[in-house]
Amino acid sequence: MTSLNNNPYIGMSSDENPLRVNGIAGIVAGALWIAGTLSATFLGGGLAIFSSIALFLLGVFVLFALKVAKQWEKGVVLRLGRFSALKGPGLFWIIPVVDTVTEWIDHRVMVSPFSAEKTLTKDTVPVDVDAVLFWLVWDAEKAALEVENYRTAITWAAQTALREVIGSLNLADILVGRAKIEQDLQKIIDERTTPWGITVQSVEIRDIVIPQELEDAMSRQAQAERERQARVILGESEEQIADSFAEASQAYINNPTALHLRAMNMLFEGLKEKGAMVIVPSSAVDTMNLGGLSGMISLAQNNSELDESAS
Repeated sequence: MTSLNNNPYIGMSSDENPLRVNGIAGIVAGALWIAGTLSATFLGGGLAIFSSIALFLLGVFVLFALKVAKQWEKGVVLRLGRFSALKGPGLFWIIPVVDTVTEWIDHRVMVSPFSAEKTLTKDTVPVDVDAVLFWLVWDAEKAALEVENYRTAITWAAQTALREVIGSLNLADILVGRAKIEQDLQKIIDERTTPWGITVQSVEIRDIVIPQELEDAMSRQAQAERERQARVILGESEEQIADSFAEASQAYINNPTALHLRAMNMLFEGLKEKGAMVIVPSSAVDTMNLGGLSGMISLAQNNSELDESAS
C-alpha cells in the first residue's frame, strides 16, 4: 500500500530527480575548468587570471544549463516560477537561476500495483483484492501543474475506486464478474485522472482472497449442489426408462407371440453365462414353456462340458 510523506520526489527513481546533472555537461564543465587552471598556471598575468575566471564561470554555466532528456521523457521548465516550456527529448539549454527543470515526465506506459485490504462487500463479507493499473501521461504540462505528485495521486485514486466498487457489489458478483469490475474501475479512475493529463489503459484484477471459513463453506455448498444435480439427472433417467417400458408394453399388449419370443431371448441370454441364475415367475414357466427351454439350454451346456473334458 502506498504511503504519503513529505518527500517531494516520492514515486520517482533516482534518475528522475529534477536537479540531475548529465554526463555531457559534466565533461564539458570539467574540460573548461582544467583549461582555466592551466591558463592561470602557465600564462600568468592579469589576462590569465581573467581568462581563468571566465572559463570557470563558463564551466559552471554549462554544468547547470546543459540538459539531456531521454527519448521517453520531457522536462518541465519554469521561468521565474511560471511555466515556460516542455523540453526534450534530447539535448536542450536552460538559463541557470532564471529557469528550473522542476520535473521529468515519463511518457511510457506505467504499471502501478494497488490493493484493497479487508474491504466489506455489499453483503458484508471482508475481502482482499489485488489489482494492477496500466496508465500513461498524455499531457506532461497538466501532470506537472495540476497535481502535486501524479504518481502518488493515481495510486490513491485507484485504491479508493477499488474500495467503492467492492462496496457496491455482492461477493458472488465479485467472484464471477471480474471483467465487469475491471471495466468499471478503468472508467472511474480515468474520469479522475483525465484532468491531470493521465489516461488509464486497463485495470486487471490479480487476486481475490476471501476468509478461509467462508471458502470452506462455499466448497461444501458447491459439493452439495453437484450431488443435487446428480440426483436430478438420475431421476430424469428413471423417468425416461419408465416411459420406454410403457411404450414397449403397448407394442406387446396385442402381440403375445412377440412377448413370448422376447422372454425366451432374455432367458437365453441370461443362461448363456456360466454360474448365472435367472429368477422368473412360475406363471411364465407354464404359459411360455420356459421350463423346457431352460432344460434344453442346461443339456447343451453339459454336452459342451463333456466334449471339452474328453478332448
